[in-house]
Amino acid sequence: MRARHVNLLITLIAVVLFSFSCFCISRMTQTNNQLTNCRNHILEFKESILRLKNKTERNRQELLSAFKEMKLDFTKKKRDAQNTVEKKVNASDTNERVFDAFEVLKFFFPHLRKVDRIYPDVIMGRGKTGVTFALGISTVNRGNYSYLKQTLTSVLSRMTLPEEKDSVVIVSIADSNENYVKSVVDMITKKFKRQVTSGSLEVISIPAYFYPNISHAARSTDNSEKLERWRIKQVLDFCFLMLYAQPKAMYYLQLEDDILANKMYLTKITDFVHSITSNNWLYIEFSVLGFIGKLFKSEDLTDFVRFFLMFYKDKPVDLLLGDIFLVKMCTPGEALEKCIERNKHILIRYKPSLFQHVGIQSSYPGREQYFKDIYY
Repeated sequence: MRARHVNLLITLIAVVLFSFSCFCISRMTQTNNQLTNCRNHILEFKESILRLKNKTERNRQELLSAFKEMKLDFTKKKRDAQNTVEKKVNASDTNERVFDAFEVLKFFFPHLRKVDRIYPDVIMGRGKTGVTFALGISTVNRGNYSYLKQTLTSVLSRMTLPEEKDSVVIVSIADSNENYVKSVVDMITKKFKRQVTSGSLEVISIPAYFYPNISHAARSTDNSEKLERWRIKQVLDFCFLMLYAQPKAMYYLQLEDDILANKMYLTKITDFVHSITSNNWLYIEFSVLGFIGKLFKSEDLTDFVRFFLMFYKDKPVDLLLGDIFLVKMCTPGEALEKCIERNKHILIRYKPSLFQHVGIQSSYPGREQYFKDIYY
């Protein structure tokens, strides 16, 4: 009986132990599953954090890139605005210098004192300044004859492209005939579009109010008086053109509307000017005819214009050019030959001449001229 009880107790203990083991195993399995789930959740969270971090980094890079672009854009706009302001200021300064240059006219012509600001009618031009050479060509109506296209073709085609960029050719229409003005503008627009677009060719028109009262000469029957009025107007035309060109370049080259230029003429002029050791020269002659091919330092142009305007009623401009040399360089009573010899480093002539006169029909109506430069 006692043995039976012991066996029953052992069986009971075994059942309890087995149940407890099963319970423990079950709990351990649940715990392990929970740990596995927890670990998986942790891994998923970690991956989410990494994704979020990567996304945040991308957003940060995109934001920095956007800020950088905004900064560059702002800097560019600021620089463009500054450049625009500087261009406006420079253009304004240039216009002011041109306006100031024309103020000298009011001293000689009282009728201009009523004019606020004297300025030409700029028909075509980009206001090119800061170049080495300004080339001035004054043109008037010659009736059925015109040499201007031939002259411009010669002058422009015989420049190199760098020389063209460093120069400005100014055509000054000194004629109130509207049909002639239109014909000149149409011809230049058609034949020299590239030079006009680049700013290397400008066309201006002298306003009618500039001239003193010389219009009655056209009605005069006295040929000598008509010729005198024509000569007076020619001096005034040159003066106006010189004043307009003065702020644009370092040097001013005077040409006419009926000439041909030698090949590489501007290269030869540049080399010759650079070869001169002294800067005391008054002007340089690149042609012996009249007022053709005379090179001036732009800073001296106002002084030349003042002298021309003091005596514009007395002599043609080429003779006045000789007189200014006598006045500035020769002592009273000195022989001209001796004065020229003493000042040969100032009165400079280049040979062979670089320009040839080709016009036969003069700008004076009905007059023919056959002058040629023998040194060309």
